[in-house]
Order: sequence, then structure tokens, then C-alpha cells
Amino acid sequence: MIDSYGRKINYLRVSVTKRCNLNCSYCGACNEKDNTELSAEQIEKIVRAFAKCGITKVRLTGGEPLVRKDICDIAERISKIDGIKKLALTTNGINLKDCAKLLKDAGVTAVNISLDTTDSEQYKSLTGYDGLTKVFDGIAECERVGLSPIRLNAVLIKDKNDIQAESLINIARDRKIDVRFIELMPFSDDGENENLVVRGEDILKQFAFLKPVITAKNDFEKSVARYYEAEGFKGRIGFITPISDKFCSECNRIRLLSDGKVKACLGNDGVIDLMDVIDNEELLTNRVREAILSKPMEHKFTCGYGASHGLNKIGG
Repeated sequence: MIDSYGRKINYLRVSVTKRCNLNCSYCGACNEKDNTELSAEQIEKIVRAFAKCGITKVRLTGGEPLVRKDICDIAERISKIDGIKKLALTTNGINLKDCAKLLKDAGVTAVNISLDTTDSEQYKSLTGYDGLTKVFDGIAECERVGLSPIRLNAVLIKDKNDIQAESLINIARDRKIDVRFIELMPFSDDGENENLVVRGEDILKQFAFLKPVITAKNDFEKSVARYYEAEGFKGRIGFITPISDKFCSECNRIRLLSDGKVKACLGNDGVIDLMDVIDNEELLTNRVREAILSKPMEHKFTCGYGASHGLNKIGG
């Protein structure tokens, strides 16, 4: 479906929960009393409506999606919907070793794993949990069962883990894994996060051997990440730069929150509720169209928007 600004919206991110088993410094655990979550059946109904409106790719996010015991049921239901061509998942990797094969069998083909450091003590400091070994075990299991592509998403923070860029990049040198650096989203009430952003261009200046990957993109492969490669590397290095280099004109995604509301833009506070029409297929599809058409021209991070729905609620 084409939105009001001529963008083809074909990518839906589904936050299946606000809950998380970590407490990352830039995201935070969900301490709200209201942890209402859509059922697997409700998620299926909503994704079906989105598929009728042109969605072809779905990514399951959280919170942490693997804290849901029915995550494989959710994945299997979505993978069987007509029109859905790709189903991916983003996770912190803590429970991934036990789930990777089950997820693949349920229809998940690709996985993104959040990993901001390769140092175990720093990992514990950033996340509140001594779990780095579990994450690497999960990555290895994804390789073993054939999930592809495997991507590591890293958020670098000034004076915290910014010295980790090289060790993270070296993972892509040695393994067929893409390592992507995502600029810190300025979701803080006092604006302090804006001073902690490590920009993509700053990382590139440190590693001049990285060269842009030239590829012909089609609508299905469209990505907000800009990829780089290096001689001898098995994987690629990517940069997602919503702060230093807006890509709003190319954005093809929309978000379903775990309570049944649609957030058309990560950096805007508006939402559209689907719950009052969830049992009426025609009205639900019309409401989904309305949500897609409500997608704004660009994000407003620098104006303080987006903070009302933190990353633990929307999956980034």
C-alpha cells in the first residue's frame, strides 16, 4: 500500500510483549502494571488485515519476544498468512539457543540479535545480567540450524561501550554475520541521550578499510541500513543512522504494539487503536489502511517526540 507521501509500506514490526528479561541502560525493563498482550489469535487477525493492505514482511519484536511461551505458535500462524513472504525476529539472544530450531520450523527465516559489547563484564553492566555466553551460544545455534541472515545490532554509547566497535566489527570478519551499528534513540525525558549518540560517520572514520556495498535494491529487499564490506570479511558492516542522516523518505515500515495499537512512526507519539474492531474483518482492514495513511512525513526525535513509547514497548 502507498502512504500519503508516496512510500510503499510493506514491512510490519509486531511487538508481541513489553516484558523483557534484561534491563538495558538505553531501553529499560518494563515495570508497568499493565502488561496487556495480544493473544496469538488476535495477532494473526491483525497481521492478516495488514497483509491485505500490502504487508509482505513481518518482524517479531518486544520487549523480548522469546519471553512469550507461545512465540512459536505466533510465528507459525503469521508464516501461513497469504501474502507474507518473510518472517524475521529480533531478540536479545538470552533464550535463543533453546528456541532457534523451533523458530525455524515455525517459519522464521532471519534473526537479529541485540549485542552491544563482546566483554562479559561490560555486558553485565549494560544489561543487568551476566548473559553474554548465552547470547553467543544462541548465535552459534542459529548458524547451526541455518537461520539466515543473522544480524547483530549494536548501540554504542559515548564513554560507555564506544570502544567496542572494533571487537564487534571483527565478528563479521570471522563469521558470515552482519554487524550493524544503530544510533542511540534520544528517548530520555531530560534530553541527555542526545549527548551520548555515537554517529555512524564517527565509526567509519575509525575504520577506513570499510567500503560501501553497491547493490541493486528492490522493494522487498529495501533496508534502512547502509552496508559496507572489507577484503577478507565473511559478513558485512551496516549503519542505521536515524539521527545523523534521516532516511524517512525511504521508510517502508509500520509498528503494531503489544496492546493492539498501531504506531506509524517510531519518532512520533500518535497511535491508532485496533481493539474495538478486531473481531470485524472489514472494519479492521479499514482501520489498518487508516493507520498506514496516518504515517507522518518524518520523525520528530529532535523535538522530543517518541519518548512516550520507549524501546521496551515498541521493539525499536
